Amino acid sequence: MNARGQLGDFLQARRSQLRPEDTGVATYGERRRVRGLRREELALLAGVSVSYYSRLEQGQAVNASPEVLDALARALRLDDAERRHLSELAAATRRRPAVRRPAPERVSPAVRQLVAALGDVPVVVLGRRADVLAWNTAGHALFAGHLDPEIPQRPNRHPNMARLVFLDAHTRDLYADWPTKARAVVATLRMASGQHPDDPLMAALVGELTVRSPEFAAMWADHRVKAGGDTIYQMRHPLVGAMDVTQQTLRTEDGQSVVVATTELGSASHAAMTLLVHGAVTTRAGVPQPLVRRE
Repeated sequence: MNARGQLGDFLQARRSQLRPEDTGVATYGERRRVRGLRREELALLAGVSVSYYSRLEQGQAVNASPEVLDALARALRLDDAERRHLSELAAATRRRPAVRRPAPERVSPAVRQLVAALGDVPVVVLGRRADVLAWNTAGHALFAGHLDPEIPQRPNRHPNMARLVFLDAHTRDLYADWPTKARAVVATLRMASGQHPDDPLMAALVGELTVRSPEFAAMWADHRVKAGGDTIYQMRHPLVGAMDVTQQTLRTEDGQSVVVATTELGSASHAAMTLLVHGAVTTRAGVPQPLVRRE
């Protein structure tokens, strides 16, 4: 994944998803051979020359000004996250490619204090490649109770949330609407790849998932991006049944994601989550407690 190629691919993907009628481009009933807008139509909407825009898509132009990027963003109807992604991709084309292997990601003492302070609330800390850097007992029980809870502490053995979502049957079954969760994971990974276009470990992860999961390959080619936020998922936990869980993502100064899972107080989902967390905490303390599955 090189920065110029990512910039061109992103522009082309977004252009192909715009219909002429959505942008006021006249077609006069002609038969169109391309999906979405043509290059010359997008260039006209953005107020740039066709040749310059073509070079951008082909990875042959750098140093796009903020004014040009803003014009392209308006023409492509990008949202705030997509605008940031476009700017990061353009900025990356002006930097020299990194030659060093990236340093291992570590959780700062402040983030560890935050995880500890949240107590029985499920928390998972993810690195920029969706590696699980830390989780508390509740977070492990909710997201990956079938895995060894000590795995994140072992060097080079971090579970990866993207791999789990696409390649692990247990994790796939956790989500009633798995495609929505999968698209969110891909969109977050796509945003991170724009921020770190020369990361060889990111490229290796994307390559592995593209080969092993046709669903990932299709979603990755869509170039959707997502930056944090919160989403409610219906999770089907094998021990306590269905729960509506809000997953909120907080960003740290190191670019890591702290994912916090909550349920509505007083709801059946909250009761199920309480049961799950209580069972996990008492089991870790050496006092196994039976869990009753909710139907």
